[in-house]
Amino acid sequence: MSDVVRLTHLNSAGEAHIVDIGEKQSTSRRALAEAHLIAEPATVDAIFGGSLKKGDALAVARIAGIMAAKKTADLIPLCHPITLTSVTVDITRAEQPGTIHIVATAATTGQTGVEMEALAAASTAALTLYDMAKGIDRAMTVTNLRVVEKSGGKSGDFRRQP
Repeated sequence: MSDVVRLTHLNSAGEAHIVDIGEKQSTSRRALAEAHLIAEPATVDAIFGGSLKKGDALAVARIAGIMAAKKTADLIPLCHPITLTSVTVDITRAEQPGTIHIVATAATTGQTGVEMEALAAASTAALTLYDMAKGIDRAMTVTNLRVVEKSGGKSGDFRRQP
């Protein structure tokens, strides 16, 4: 007999619903997500050099990522609105030429995790960089959006293996 995986966002009739977290313990929870923006090396130089016509792409992308984390429940239909205790968005040049590394961290003390908030922050920061630099490089690619680690909650800790 095979193990049946039950998706928590489906009820017994197979209909989508928000998970009842009322009986779950409040714990400290943290998630880290990342994304990469691949662009022409000159585009990366322009982003980090502050020479884009639209302004300081790094500052705008950080703020956009933080705002996205705060609005995740408005964007993802079955996410619970949660109180975030911390959100950071770090944007650096990756070792590979023409690659920008975006790392977003979200934290809360509550009854549900913050993986979706971290993913929303990383992806929105990457999309904002794309938007601000598309005038000089329309071939940019957002890639490798993923949860790198999470801690807290009933399911325990997770760390992506390299």
